[in-house]
Amino acid sequence: MGYRKGYYKKDGTYVQGHYVNSRSKKLYNKKDKGGCLSAILIVMFFVFISCTEDSKCSSKTCSDFANQSEAQSVFDSDRDCYENLDADNDNIACENLSN
Repeated sequence: MGYRKGYYKKDGTYVQGHYVNSRSKKLYNKKDKGGCLSAILIVMFFVFISCTEDSKCSSKTCSDFANQSEAQSVFDSDRDCYENLDADNDNIACENLSN
């Protein structure tokens, strides 16, 4: 960006000095549109991956199990994934179910 000084054309007319935005041509290049599109696709891919990983864990509740020992074995297999089975954080899953 800058101020262009006045100059004379070949036909002898004078062009008054004026402000010129020289960066606009460098920032917008018609050939360089693929970078933005690929960045958007990469972000959408990672959002999709993160959503599918969470859905497999949160689908189990205490009502899905017949007894407490069955719920406890699933809870022990992956405590981070099935943390919703242990409401009071005492490492005993579905305490309200019978053995």
